[in-house]
This record gives sequence, structure tokens and C-alpha cells, in this order.
Amino acid sequence: MYVEIERKFLVRSEAFKALATHHYTIAQGYISRDPGRTVRIRMKDNQGYLTIKATSSESGLTRLEWEKAINKQDFDLLWPLCLPGSILKTRFEIPYHNHTIEVDVFHHENTGLILAEIELKNENDLVYLPDWLGEEVTGDERYYNSYLSAHPYSTWATPIE
Repeated sequence: MYVEIERKFLVRSEAFKALATHHYTIAQGYISRDPGRTVRIRMKDNQGYLTIKATSSESGLTRLEWEKAINKQDFDLLWPLCLPGSILKTRFEIPYHNHTIEVDVFHHENTGLILAEIELKNENDLVYLPDWLGEEVTGDERYYNSYLSAHPYSTWATPIE
């Protein structure tokens, strides 16, 4: 079984950019936003991916994630099947202690939102947090990319800071 275990945080400053070892653009759309079976396609640099995610655990930390690489031709074939609303973001990878922190700077209708994700080996994995991380939003479905594709950050009545 493929399991994703991660914590999510708001980012309070752009200090992370100086620490990043790599960054790239991600475009993604959703074929299904059903929480029990979210299906997305993603283009990361020039590599496509098809991903299916299940419902998160009660803690919001863990869920099944199945992902396969697809070529650009398959991505282009599937893109028109996506629901309205897509995500465009720049991802920065920051090595930090024993983890890699992935920081997503969102664009277009989600401009202003910066989220960090830290993938864990297990739910009790010890994580050191840099001071540029803000409030933890793990399990808050408003910060799932599938939610943001349908309810962009710019439309929120009171964006969280």
C-alpha cells in the first residue's frame, strides 16, 4: 500500500527561498474532487503524473496515495477532462534536518497563499520546524489543493494569515 504521511503549515516569511536547493513549476487539475477518491493530473517541469488520493485519517496526517508517471501526450489527453479550476504553483525544496520541506507558492487565483508540507516516515516522526513556518493546518481541508482548485484563496471572505 502507498501511504502519504505529511504535516502542513502556513509560511510566514519568504526566508525559505534562500535555503531552497531546487524549485520548479507545477500545474495540476482534478478529474475528481470526491474526498474518498480525489484524482488529479499534474505536470511538474516536463514530467506528468496521475495521482489518486483517498480520504485522510482522522488526524489529517495520513492517507492512501497512488501515483504513476505519465508522458506529456497522456497529460494533454487527460487535461480537458479536468473539472473547472486548476492549480499553478512554484514548489521550493528545502532540506531541513532529516526532512525535506516542500514550500508551495501559489499563483493566479490562489496568489498570497504559501504552504509548506513535510512528509513523514510515520505519524510520530520527530520534525524540527524552522521559524519561518507559521500555523499548522494539517487536516484542514481548506488547504488541500483539490479544495483550492474549486474555492480559490482569493475568494475566501477572510484569508487566514
